[in-house]
Amino acid sequence: MFNNVTADGYFAATDGSLNWAIPDPEIDRAAMTGSGNFDTVLFGRRTYEMFAAFWPHALDEASPGSPHIPRQLTPEMRKMAVFLNDATKIVFSKTLKDIGWKNTRVLSEFNAEDVEELKKGPGGDMLIFGSGTIVAQLTLHKLIDEYQFIVRPIILGAGRSMLTGVAANLPLRLEEAKGYPSGSVMLRYTPVK
Repeated sequence: MFNNVTADGYFAATDGSLNWAIPDPEIDRAAMTGSGNFDTVLFGRRTYEMFAAFWPHALDEASPGSPHIPRQLTPEMRKMAVFLNDATKIVFSKTLKDIGWKNTRVLSEFNAEDVEELKKGPGGDMLIFGSGTIVAQLTLHKLIDEYQFIVRPIILGAGRSMLTGVAANLPLRLEEAKGYPSGSVMLRYTPVK
């Protein structure tokens, strides 16, 4: 699981916007350095629709650039576009009808056994961005092997919590903590077995 979060623990503003997550080229470089083992991305519908509106066309000449900085597409974002476009994308949604992004498959409901089978199957690792409802369900079923939070130096005061409904006590072991010049901090945790 890889997500930006605010200092007060939200992964999206109340309206779902992410405009508070100012890009940091060093974080982008670090994220793309570790992307070599991943070949599948899990999504909830809302996050999928946001990604599908931008990433399939990010490398087009007419692309507006970064979703955060218009008309600027860094080398790291170009690598991210290639990765996301080539990756298998699995979307959990009861309502999604329009699948225009290649390598996308829709599962009409979250089923922990389906995810366990995907994890055991051939291929590389799986990754999930955003998708708080799915992250919460994966957490409840102990299906996340690593949590990576990029804590951004901003307090929203209100927003969407990524782990709504997770009442279980899940101890985590800090594997890495790294600060960045932007004031953001990357925290990488694994569940304590």
